[in-house]
Amino acid sequence: MLRDPQTSGIFRFGRWAAELETPLGDLAVGGPHSRGRTNMSRWRTEGVRVIHADELDDATAQTLGMHRRAAVTTERTGASKLWAGTVTIDPKAKTGAHHHGDLESVIYVVNGLARLRWGDHLEFVAEAAQGDFIYVPPFVPHQEINASDDLTLHCVLARSGQQGLVVNLDITPVEVPELVRWIDDLHK
Repeated sequence: MLRDPQTSGIFRFGRWAAELETPLGDLAVGGPHSRGRTNMSRWRTEGVRVIHADELDDATAQTLGMHRRAAVTTERTGASKLWAGTVTIDPKAKTGAHHHGDLESVIYVVNGLARLRWGDHLEFVAEAAQGDFIYVPPFVPHQEINASDDLTLHCVLARSGQQGLVVNLDITPVEVPELVRWIDDLHK
């Protein structure tokens, strides 16, 4: 049950109800957490943001061979500690070598087969398929490759900061990279 701060009435949502530890009245106009606003107007402007697929922004840092589109940015959502968007890579295409400075990156493979090379000479390689996550630590030189001959690689990308930081690198890669089959300590 949720108590209406104005009338002390009870709200029910379908057959589910919950009792709040902190009364909603604290968020109402004049309550200690209201900052002079009603909770409804505050959360309307400072709450959840939905960025629709047709609203993604192409005006973000790019790397040759891939197409990034920004979704969660300071300008679009007010986010201050992370950046998120999508990336697509055409069949058989690969990006140039690059890194993202002190930012951490997480890539989720939505569709396709991602091949990543990394290292000072791109001497290591691993693959990730649909449903897999890829973690790229700060300053790691890397290259994304679409390992498919006919499917576009679609991924969701999140970074630990708002900088549109892409440092493109001029690296001469090794001819045959070492295949790395990473298994975390819990699953050895």
